[in-house]
Amino acid sequence: MEHRKLRLGVAGLGRAFSLMLPTLAGDERIAIVAGADPRAEARAQFERDFEGRSFATVEAMCASPDIDAIYISTPHQFHRANVESAARNGKHVLVEKPMALSIDDCAAMIEAAQRGGVHMVVGHSHSFDRPIARAREIVASGEIGRLRMINAMQFTDFLYRPRRPEELRTPEGGGVIFNQAPHQVDNVRLIAGGRVKSVRASVGVWDAARPTEGAYQAFLTFENDVSAAISYSGYGHFDTDEFCDWIAESGQRKDPERYGGARAALQGLGAQAELELKQQLNYGGARYAPPHGVNPATRWHQHFGLLVASCERGDLRPQPHGVMIYGDSTRRFEALEPPRVPRSEVMDELCAAVFDNKAPLHGGAWAMATMEVCFAILDSAQRQAEIRMSHQCGLDA
Repeated sequence: MEHRKLRLGVAGLGRAFSLMLPTLAGDERIAIVAGADPRAEARAQFERDFEGRSFATVEAMCASPDIDAIYISTPHQFHRANVESAARNGKHVLVEKPMALSIDDCAAMIEAAQRGGVHMVVGHSHSFDRPIARAREIVASGEIGRLRMINAMQFTDFLYRPRRPEELRTPEGGGVIFNQAPHQVDNVRLIAGGRVKSVRASVGVWDAARPTEGAYQAFLTFENDVSAAISYSGYGHFDTDEFCDWIAESGQRKDPERYGGARAALQGLGAQAELELKQQLNYGGARYAPPHGVNPATRWHQHFGLLVASCERGDLRPQPHGVMIYGDSTRRFEALEPPRVPRSEVMDELCAAVFDNKAPLHGGAWAMATMEVCFAILDSAQRQAEIRMSHQCGLDA
């Protein structure tokens, strides 16, 4: 029997919503019926695009009876209050990463969902990506022996994209630890089985004009004796998409000749001018451009840079087109069909939770464990010490 559509309200009509638009608009199971944002121009754009109801506050939208679930893409510091409001009104939740900015807030969100009798999915993170999931399946099968270690690296221009002032202040959720590390941590946790034992890390704050973490390196040990070395730089020099056939994180082709474009766009701008530029580019802004379409002929799987998972009898390298498998004597490429809709795996998990009452993998416990590792990266760098974990969960949580 065909399910009815999931009626979705969107909390926060900003950058994250813009990136999810091809998913939400292209998935036949989803009906976007409401949107909430304090910006009048964003609400007007939403009403034009979707003919849905718009609200000035998330709380007012959550109280609407004609919504099944809320997609929360507000700034990080509002996630807890937004989840609590949704759950209090009996709405299922899809909340963007990072889940929250403290373990206490993560725990409160889990409790709110349980109290409200609703499911909570946390994403998008790149561990939803099909090549990462396929790498995990190969590891779990034992086809190339037991997993031993993972190396992952991602180099981007993240720090030089237009930012609001708080996006450059770590206590308010700024920097790459909160905004980028959850992707990488989720990837290695999924492939390794989930339970991190300890973290040792260093971070980089190398530009006084962007006074937050722009880089990190971390060494993770897992309870099953797997280790993972992860590194990230958002300083806009080397680009790991060079290792991914110049397919961008979004799964689309990028032009390598546009080197340095992010830095150049900010050249000479003060904080106020940068804020105005971001507002203009944002959903509903004067320079807003709708996202690209979802033609599978021009889109591959999303990714998060270079990752190699090393097993006893071979290595795995997830790529935008599939998974490369390097065995003892031969190597082979396992191709994966391009997605019809980007990030459809997120909607698969949300719809299974809402319609079939299936507990999501990327639920509250999983996301809190990922955030514990991210908090530990900051803590380890500050204390110059190894940090032990206490809120971890496995794939069976």
